[in-house]
Amino acid sequence: MRIGIVCPYSFDVPGGVQNHVIDLAEALIELGHEVSVLAPADEDATLPPYVVAAGRSVPVPYNGSVARVSFGPVVTARVRRWLNRGDFDVLHVHEPFALSVSLLAVLCARGPVVATFHTAMTRSRALAVAQGVLQLVLEKITARIAVSALARKVQVEHLDGGAVEIPNGVAVARFADAEPLPGWPGECRPGSGGTVGFLGRFTEPRKGFDLLRQAFIAIAPQRSGLRLLVAGPGRRDELYVGIPPELRDRVTFLGLVSEPDKARMLRSVDLYVAPNTGGESFGMILTEAMAAGTAVVASDLDAFRRVLDDGRAGQLFPTGDPVALRRSIESLLDDDARRLALAAHARQVVAAFDWPAVARRVLEVYAAAIEATDGRVLYQEWAEPR
Repeated sequence: MRIGIVCPYSFDVPGGVQNHVIDLAEALIELGHEVSVLAPADEDATLPPYVVAAGRSVPVPYNGSVARVSFGPVVTARVRRWLNRGDFDVLHVHEPFALSVSLLAVLCARGPVVATFHTAMTRSRALAVAQGVLQLVLEKITARIAVSALARKVQVEHLDGGAVEIPNGVAVARFADAEPLPGWPGECRPGSGGTVGFLGRFTEPRKGFDLLRQAFIAIAPQRSGLRLLVAGPGRRDELYVGIPPELRDRVTFLGLVSEPDKARMLRSVDLYVAPNTGGESFGMILTEAMAAGTAVVASDLDAFRRVLDDGRAGQLFPTGDPVALRRSIESLLDDDARRLALAAHARQVVAAFDWPAVARRVLEVYAAAIEATDGRVLYQEWAEPR
């Protein structure tokens, strides 16, 4: 099968949707299919051989964060050329409502179009302005996929249609087989030691890092060997805001890390903490930590609860409560048996998220979309609605 996949967000900056698209493409290639991915990126960017650059991106606010997207007549021309040359059996676009190449690809295509919705956002100023175009997008989508029950609920309640729920995948072996970073995680014993990890944009409020920072500051004076390992974009001085000088040598900041080093980072901690306060429709970092065999502590968000098997595959704490987070961290660091039990159950749960299994479910949606339409994916002129 010849498959065209479109990612709306720039490959110049790592992110959950970008990682999802890369892993899906590679899983499909491994299963014997031909795949081409179109995504925003500078033309001189280093990209996988199956990725085509759609052009330079610009930052725009989206779903409580900042997304780097590409739009405009030059990008539209590149989308058209890619569709014409691809001769695809099916077109698979991600986040088609983001004002970027996914939306353009849907509007420029005729034939079997599959759309994956990652977020659970129901409204935004940009979406309100582009309501007429979005109606055209909905009419041209043949089949919809939602990565979570929350994202599917948006489809049913707000977008006049259902969606097949297929979760984000994770390359289980990549994380399970990764080597820890040198010198990590160190010794963890009752009352002392232990390493806690966080990965993400720690300056973004909804990621909840300040809750973890408060918990670390409260625990560290009584737990002399406690260490905090942080990875993600941001400046070191921002990370240390509010942390007493005498505790800063126990906080290690890796900065942005590659995918292999992300796996190593997750293998280097005793607990992975996801203190997010909202805006999450799935929780990909949770499945990655689970695949790495690391016990998880996470906010009691609906999306996280579902991934963590209602708390059986990870410790949940009341969202936004730093005291409850501190107690969860302390109790798990002092209870080896509990940590091992959570990690063992998590390994069983995460098997359902392994990319080969997820990719086969996506292929079933492709087949249904192809059967429901007449012919292959073709380029089609479009005009903006009045």
